[in-house]
Amino acid sequence: MKKLLVTFTCLFTLCAGLFAKGDTYIFDYWSEIEKSPDVYRVSNVVYADTLGLDKQLNNPNGLFCVDDLLYICDSDNNRILELTYNNDKSVTLNRVIEEFVSDDESVVTSFNSPQDLFVNKDRSIFIADTGNGRVVKLDADLNYICSFVEPDDPTYEKGKTFYPQRVVADEKGRAYILAKNVNKGFLKYEYDGSFTGFYGASEVTYNWTDYIWKKLATRAQREQMELFVPTEYSNAYIDNEGFIYAVTKTFQQWDLLSDKAKPIRRLNALGNDILIKNGEYLPIGDLQWGNAAGIKDPSHFTDITVLDNEVYIAVDESRGRLFGYNNQGYLLFAFGGKGNIDGFFRSPSAVEHIGRDLFVLDSQDGSVTVLTPTNYGDNIYNATEYYAEGNYDDSADTWADVLKQNGNYDLAYIGLGKSFLRQEKYKDAMDFFKLKRDKRDYSKAFQYYRKEWIEDNIGWVIALILVVVLVPLIIKKIIGFVRELKSL
Repeated sequence: MKKLLVTFTCLFTLCAGLFAKGDTYIFDYWSEIEKSPDVYRVSNVVYADTLGLDKQLNNPNGLFCVDDLLYICDSDNNRILELTYNNDKSVTLNRVIEEFVSDDESVVTSFNSPQDLFVNKDRSIFIADTGNGRVVKLDADLNYICSFVEPDDPTYEKGKTFYPQRVVADEKGRAYILAKNVNKGFLKYEYDGSFTGFYGASEVTYNWTDYIWKKLATRAQREQMELFVPTEYSNAYIDNEGFIYAVTKTFQQWDLLSDKAKPIRRLNALGNDILIKNGEYLPIGDLQWGNAAGIKDPSHFTDITVLDNEVYIAVDESRGRLFGYNNQGYLLFAFGGKGNIDGFFRSPSAVEHIGRDLFVLDSQDGSVTVLTPTNYGDNIYNATEYYAEGNYDDSADTWADVLKQNGNYDLAYIGLGKSFLRQEKYKDAMDFFKLKRDKRDYSKAFQYYRKEWIEDNIGWVIALILVVVLVPLIIKKIIGFVRELKSL
């Protein structure tokens, strides 16, 4: 009996290990899941007791990283935690921010359910003090600078409590705030707290069935139906170039595959979406969704972060997965899931990065998971960065290493093709593009190959044309001449 128990224990441990690993995947040409080696591994999981805190993290929502500092909005404990990320992947607590002194240095003010924060390069801190209906700006020493409050402007609809939930800021201190029940995009404020308008408003989405029904319905029925209003953003990240990446969870499922939903957007200075989507599939997370484990929804992104190499990574709250895309919209990897073991999440609310390391905040579990790239993941990043730098030889060599680790990685073939294309090895590029059915890049390589072939063989081509055209004429002349001689 004891031996049987030991056997079952070993089998259970083995199965747990199998489920905890190997969850990384991509999609093949037919949109089927293709398993791949792990891109990231769990290096650490941080809890309150890890940091020496007496209170567990209670519904933490906001997460922000700058240099080697990590900030957490411990929302229901009304505090901000400032941490240091160390070289050994450990995290240490620097300070707990629970209050600040008002501008006249007479009143000590505490936070009320802070949901998010942003730290600028000058170390000024923007805190979405949601319960108090404001975003507070403090300097590095927690001295009060100003507040961003409910706009007193004709364009702002009054009558609802002002609940700012997300905030980002540019280098000049202009704040972009997402507030609950505000569906006109970001509220934009100048550095001094003055409201200047809305930014990046989403387009109105509706379906024709509801539209026709509203036209036929009575007034009482129309009042009970949902209004056609722009969708709200759920979170945002501002990249090194000042563009805002925004994610939204509000859309109709059938709008995902037609690109009407646009769950990930990159907004320019005018608030227009300029996200590049050259991949075989749109950056929408999972391409198929059923009813596994009681989850039937598509991916709903709750946060996004952008690495220095322009790879953006979004976290899906529906299934607890992370999806990484390059700046052309190609899926690099997807991994994670719902669960209680390391590398899985119960309710991921935020994602951030320091270098290539990722941090995922779990609001239900009260933890921060630290993820570090594997050798396979580093190779994918290196190949992407080499190509962006114009180092096409090293990019090709690194993509070849990726293929040695995963022969089914489509993007490695495409990456090799693009590297050869840049090296003017057009025939080789065509072979790799054809192998993975990349019609657009194949056409480009073929165009260059045809031009090169014509330039290299123009002499023979002209000679052949002359032969084809002139030889029949000469023969005709000779035959005519012979006939004239015979007629004499």
